[in-house]
Amino acid sequence: MHYESSVTSVSWIPSEAFSGIMKLPVAVGVARYDDPLPDRIDDLDALRSADRFRFANELRAWVEVEHGTITGAGYSGGGHIGSTTLKLGPAGVTIPAVAFPVLQAAPIVTGGAATFVQTAGGRTGAPMPRTVRGGSLVRITAPTAWTTLRLTIDAGGSSEFELVGASPFPRHWIYDHGGQLAAKSGLIDFKTWSKEHFGDNTPWGDIESPALMAQVESAVERELSLHIMRGGAKPTIRKLQEGDLAMEQGSAGTELMLVLDGVLGVEVGGETLAEVGPGSIVGERAIIEAGVRTATLRALTPVKLAVANVADIDPAALAEVAKTHRREDA
Repeated sequence: MHYESSVTSVSWIPSEAFSGIMKLPVAVGVARYDDPLPDRIDDLDALRSADRFRFANELRAWVEVEHGTITGAGYSGGGHIGSTTLKLGPAGVTIPAVAFPVLQAAPIVTGGAATFVQTAGGRTGAPMPRTVRGGSLVRITAPTAWTTLRLTIDAGGSSEFELVGASPFPRHWIYDHGGQLAAKSGLIDFKTWSKEHFGDNTPWGDIESPALMAQVESAVERELSLHIMRGGAKPTIRKLQEGDLAMEQGSAGTELMLVLDGVLGVEVGGETLAEVGPGSIVGERAIIEAGVRTATLRALTPVKLAVANVADIDPAALAEVAKTHRREDA
């Protein structure tokens, strides 16, 4: 029996990726963000042709099974490279990224399952200045972006995946074998990435950067997030440090917030019931119910929030979001 499965990461730059002076190239029209990726990908090549992402890591693998035992295993996927487009007045310059060799660990077959690990990525299209360690010199080069994925296929054909490691920038979305969005990287850190992830400080130098994987929000939350960031009044941006509270159970609250970056722990009665990451809407239950926070939200990492204008939000959409957020009932 022959079984195949896959997991694919697609790396892109969301609008909330930069802050401060790093927003300047976008503000003057030289550089650009990427439009949000679709919930489902059926044609990765078409997405690349449309210049919708920077890198993609497509881990495809197969196993051969005889009488319940895996007798063979191998890879059939690889990496995909995108580009960076810079605008100089009316003209535009597209700079292709530089792909690094795809790293594929030898399949490990044990306990009726085969495990595959693959790293793909490379240097980004646009070089940037960085200081040389130990001196005042500046070196112009491009940082390295990547993901490392793990895929396990068992003798019955079932599979599971994990984001083992990734560059701190940009955002990485993970799609399952059916092409459905299944997970996200929970935190982006442009400052660390731009200063440190060059040369040997990458998987090609045998140094991995651990990745934080966050659950995917609901479809209605994704629709609301686009509305909050791109329609109506501009939201206020709030930043939290690890351990800070976004809201506290039992307190009065009228603010609706969108998690732009980082991960929040959801606590009810002092017990952590869930974690929410980028794209999640929080605070809606106090608005549509009794005006009291039903959970404590604590920053598990540095977190960036967008505080929405509630008057600009459809109450029916908030009610739909609230249906999926009754974690204490479960």
